[in-house]
Order: sequence, then structure tokens, then C-alpha cells
Amino acid sequence: MTAEKFDVIVVGAGPAGSAAALTMAKEGVDVALIERGETPGAKNVFGGVVYQWPLEELVPNFWEKAPIERRVVDHRLVIMSKESSFTISYRDDYFAQNACGGFTALRTKFDPWLAQKAEEAGALLITGMAVDDVIIENGRVVGVTTGKGRENELYASAIVAADGVLSTVLNKAGIRGPPAPHEVALGVKEIIELPSETIEARFNLKKGVGARLDYLGYVTSGRAGGGFVYTNSNSLSVGVAILLSDLIELKIKPYELLDWFKSHPAVSPLIEGGKVKEYQAHLIPEGGIDSIPPLVSKGVLAVGDAAMLCLYPEGTNMAMASGMLAGRALARAKKLNDFSDSSLFEYQRLMESSYVVREHKRKKRYNEVLRESQRFFNEYPEMITQIMRELLVVDGLEKSVKHQRARETIRDKVGYLRLLKDFYSEVWSVLPW
Repeated sequence: MTAEKFDVIVVGAGPAGSAAALTMAKEGVDVALIERGETPGAKNVFGGVVYQWPLEELVPNFWEKAPIERRVVDHRLVIMSKESSFTISYRDDYFAQNACGGFTALRTKFDPWLAQKAEEAGALLITGMAVDDVIIENGRVVGVTTGKGRENELYASAIVAADGVLSTVLNKAGIRGPPAPHEVALGVKEIIELPSETIEARFNLKKGVGARLDYLGYVTSGRAGGGFVYTNSNSLSVGVAILLSDLIELKIKPYELLDWFKSHPAVSPLIEGGKVKEYQAHLIPEGGIDSIPPLVSKGVLAVGDAAMLCLYPEGTNMAMASGMLAGRALARAKKLNDFSDSSLFEYQRLMESSYVVREHKRKKRYNEVLRESQRFFNEYPEMITQIMRELLVVDGLEKSVKHQRARETIRDKVGYLRLLKDFYSEVWSVLPW
């Protein structure tokens, strides 16, 4: 029996894998898209926001067809101390009329839709099949196995690893091993059902538009990470993420962090009366540019989380962009009839000139700041909320006295020089913009 062979096998039908398969199928590449879940999205988790780019390049006018939940018009950054919070908000109804402000989405709907687009373009989608090993010949990966026996072998001229942080393909190929605990965050999330009218009233929204709230500070016990609340049509996506190394050191369970977050005064009124529909957990790449493995090696192209590409909050964007660029490089290889690594290195060149890698280079100290500058998650939130409480309490003291106390708080908590340095450079590594 002759084993089946494709031009390319894509392992993982998340946003990165489906973007790669869709791009190649449009160009006539014979591509198989393999997903371990019974349906795409069944085994996948993301925070819940997608953007115009690069999705519009993959599916023009996608907002007319995609299963998006709400157009995001309200962006809020909530800085939390243990008992209080300070919110920075930007609302722009321009985003309700245009596709550039972001969209909330649920992967159980979004992933099947994007995979279907790849199918419609000509890709073969295979679900309910987990890749457990790779086939190596002459130092090159030439296929994958989904079980014992030759009938479970699939061959291809190239492989796309889109199988997540703990990539089986990259691990079995000897390209990279499991990431270190400080290179990944553990994200836990609940989908909480609420009537659409309740969501719109609580978040001051019109029908069809939404809000995204990002939380920074005590939400992760003063360690690197954050929380979020995103509005869907009839539910809220509520979650927290914390570096795995910090979670291990704190010796707490992730759901305990989530429960505390949900009980905070800045969150609990928003979710009151809601019913938990789903609970999800997921490892998120947080190592920054130093954690990115070889993008092309041994006939394998790494994309999305498998390539450790993620800068909050654009992990899904970067996953789809990397998949799209990998697809373009592989379509070129097909036309040239050259799937050698030197030909596939076109993917590396495309990535180097792309927004994805340029942004990772701009935030080259991302992981270092997360691990070593934890004052952004403890001292600063406490300082800001302490100052705001002092300034807003009317107790007969002159404002000049309160201003002096605020200056003393800054001096005692972090110091003026540290404050200037942090807000000149370091802060851009932790803010979601």
C-alpha cells in the first residue's frame, strides 16, 4: 500500500494553521490540514479579539461573513490594586462603522469558519486525528504519523508546525524542546453567559458593538500577567494569565487567581448573575524574540504559538500573519518545484521584514521586563490608587498638602529617576498598545 503524499501537511487547524492552508490552497498547493480536535477550535483557546489585519488579506471583507461577536468601540485599561482600581478608557464609535478597531470572537465558531475557508479553497481538512510523531529521512522531516502502522503515515514535501506551544512536530523533529516556565504564561478563561441587553446596559454599549477591558496589577498577585473581560454577543470572555514560573513560585492554582479576579470590585458587578458556560486553560508564548525557534529547519516551517510568536494582545494576529507568510513561501516553493530549506528560507525573509518580527524586535526586552520589572504589577498599581484616593477624599486639607503627599508617595514607592526611566522605555513592553 502506497502512503498518501501531499505537497504540504499543516499540523493544527487553529488560526495560524488555517491561514497557512488557505493561502496555499488559493495558489493550487496540495495541502492537508490536520486537526486533533473533532472540530477546529475544540481544543484551542484565545483571549477573544481579532483585528482587521491580517484577516482581511486572507478573507476580504471578512466582517461581512465571519462569526464575529461584536465590533470593539471601547478600549479600557484597568490598573488594579488589592481593593481599588483606576481606569484609562478610549471610546470611538468610528470603530463601529469601520473594520479597524478589533472584533470579539469565540474560537468554537471562528476556527471552524476559517478552516472551512481553507477547505473551500481546496485544502483537505482532517479532524479528530492527533499527530504523534514525524518521519525523518536523511535528516529531513518528510511526513507525520497519527498512530502505528503504515496506514497512519502521511508524507509531504514540507510540514507546517501549527500545533501550539508544546509542538509535537518541533519536539519530535529535534528543532526545539518544551519552553522554560518563564517563557510561557498559563491563561485560564471562562465564558460567562449573560443576555445581550444586560451586557449592553452594564458596559454602556449599543447593539452589535463591544468593549474590551484589560487589567494590570494585583490581578496576578503582583506578578507578571494580567486579566481581561471581553464582551461577546450573549456572553463575556473573562480570564487571567500569569507567567508559569510565577505561578509555580506562588504555589497557587490558576482557578484560584481567576476566582479572586472575578470577586474584585472592578469585575464582580460586570459578571453578576452570569452563568459559566465553559472553562478553558492554555499555555501562551511570552518569551519574546529570544524564544523564537528556527522558523525553517529540516523541511519544517514553524508558525503561531509553535514558533513562540505572541505579544499581548496580538497573539492571534501574529499567528495568522505567520501562517499567511509561510503559505506564501510554500506556494513559491511549489511553483519553483524546490522544497529545499534554502528555498523555504523565503519564509524567514518574509517574516524578518514583516510587522510580526519587527514588533518582536521593538519589544526585545518584553520577557525580561515581565520577569524583572514587577513593580508594574505591584508598586505602580498601589501607588496610583493610593494617590487617587488621597486626591479625591475631601477632608478639609488644602490641595497643596495633598499634592505634596502624592509626590512623597512617588518618591517612597519607586523614586523619581526610576519613574522617568520606566515611563520613557520600560512601560511600552507591558502595555497592550
